[in-house]
Amino acid sequence: MLFKKDKTRRVQLAFREDVEPHEILLDSLASKKEEELGFSEKKIEVPLLRKIIYAFFFFCFLSLLFLFVMTFRLQVIEGEVFSQKAERNKFIVHRLQAERGVIYDKNMEQLVFNKLTFDLVCQDEEKNIKNLSHRELILFEAKIDQMPDCEIRTNLIREYKEGENFSHVIGYTSKIKEEEFKNFSHLYSINDYIGRTGVENYYEEYLRKNHGQLRIERDVLGNLFSEEVVSLPDSGNSLVLWLDADLQRKSKEVLENKYKELGARGGVVVAMDPNTGGILSLVSLPGFDNNLFQYGSDPNILEELLAGTKKNNPLFNRAIAGKYLTGSTIKPLTALAALEEELISPSKQIYGSAYIEIPHRYDPSITYRFRDWTVHGWVDMRKAIAQSCNIYFYMVGGGYEGQRGLGPTKIKEYLELFGWGQETGIDLPNETGGFIPDINWKREVLNEGWWDGDTYHLSIGQGYLQITPLEITVSYGMIANRGTLYRPKVVKEIIGVKELEPEIIRSDFVNRENIEIVRQGMRQAVTGQNSPQASAVILNSLPVSAAAKTGTAELGRNRYHNWVSIFAPYDDPEIVLTVMVENVEGVQAAVLPVAKEILEWYFNRD
Repeated sequence: MLFKKDKTRRVQLAFREDVEPHEILLDSLASKKEEELGFSEKKIEVPLLRKIIYAFFFFCFLSLLFLFVMTFRLQVIEGEVFSQKAERNKFIVHRLQAERGVIYDKNMEQLVFNKLTFDLVCQDEEKNIKNLSHRELILFEAKIDQMPDCEIRTNLIREYKEGENFSHVIGYTSKIKEEEFKNFSHLYSINDYIGRTGVENYYEEYLRKNHGQLRIERDVLGNLFSEEVVSLPDSGNSLVLWLDADLQRKSKEVLENKYKELGARGGVVVAMDPNTGGILSLVSLPGFDNNLFQYGSDPNILEELLAGTKKNNPLFNRAIAGKYLTGSTIKPLTALAALEEELISPSKQIYGSAYIEIPHRYDPSITYRFRDWTVHGWVDMRKAIAQSCNIYFYMVGGGYEGQRGLGPTKIKEYLELFGWGQETGIDLPNETGGFIPDINWKREVLNEGWWDGDTYHLSIGQGYLQITPLEITVSYGMIANRGTLYRPKVVKEIIGVKELEPEIIRSDFVNRENIEIVRQGMRQAVTGQNSPQASAVILNSLPVSAAAKTGTAELGRNRYHNWVSIFAPYDDPEIVLTVMVENVEGVQAAVLPVAKEILEWYFNRD
């Protein structure tokens, strides 16, 4: 034997792995088996670990690529945006609380207050809670450290003293709307309230507060680093009104009692100083409580109020926007126009019969009767005003049997001169000017001609005429002060800014002697002197002398608007008072008792 078998030796391979003899045998058998099964190709197996390594490296490559793309987007494409956000996170600006200006009456009685409330404000807006009660405030203050995304903030809302008594004058505020905030974000915060009606709206520019700014700097962990006051808070300017709060209360109380007694649809009291145009009282019924528009009100009542489902629209300010037939309250102005046009002597006697008859323009067999409420007998101008004689004013307004009349064009011209048919310019929003019909309007709107009967009706405040209680009050102020038409004003002073001087619309535009004749006729309406059918003798028991004119506007179906306008004291007037009760059933003394009670209180108070 050439080789001696040595069991202690093993075959050494190039890759230094040990191969046992039985492994060689097994490989040989496996190869033969593959050939038998028809496998002609040999497979090269890759270890499992190598596949995992390849996958891992591929994942890392994709991750790095993603991070690179994101870094490029954040640093280059959107770098400026995120830089600004980071700056905002670093610096937080808080608004420093300021107060809205408050409102006083003429005697410095405060009518509007700023009430402090507490709100829970969270990043998750669904968790916000407004107007916390005292109990809720204590509970949340105890737990606020456990609520890192929430804080308790103070807020100021309006509190209206006796809201129902002053709501139409003062108005109300409500939360700023989103669109308003977008347009005025430099003036308001998203939680601010803004004036909606009344002087709250008209004088918003002065009443609104100017918030201060506190800039807070924090580090990356959110810890306070520094605080800096950027601007100081500046409270709004307060207002002083011409309004006499006690007179306003009394006017509403008396009118409301009569209004409920009669079951009327609405009512108005307007009181004005005839020497300045200052509004001393302005009541519109039905009314509302302006506190309903602040936090904590009953949402159901507020929703009903806004929807107008409450009877007779209480949000509507009838004093400045309600347009009504005036009835005989027009007669002093018709008389003054006739005197200015020298159509009649004030001493001329006209027989006040039960009616006058006018033949049809084209068919004399047809006649129209225009009636009076009673037979007055012989009356001159003063007596005609005192007794409210329709026949007299038919004649001076439309003409009859030789007596020339003003005609519709002149009547309208003078009524506009006295302030009717147009906005007075009062410092309240949503005023509406009245309406005086004319020939062209009737032709264009109603497609009808203008008849003599239309002129007669216009002469006594009937027909298509629509005038506001405020317009009547302003014109009677001109009669009271003997010739000056003042613009009505609610606000007397903006504290710290200016006093609002009386504003004259026009003066000395009618003859003073003619005004005096009309005044004397209105005085006879109260005294009854030479006028046994005087219309306002109930006022003769007032503690001061007064002059007045009543009016009863026919609406049909036995319904009427009842009017009275009064100025007193007669020689040196300090108040003009207009009372109107809307849609009264039947002819009755609806407004005179109201006016009498108000003026008795006014002139008897200490």
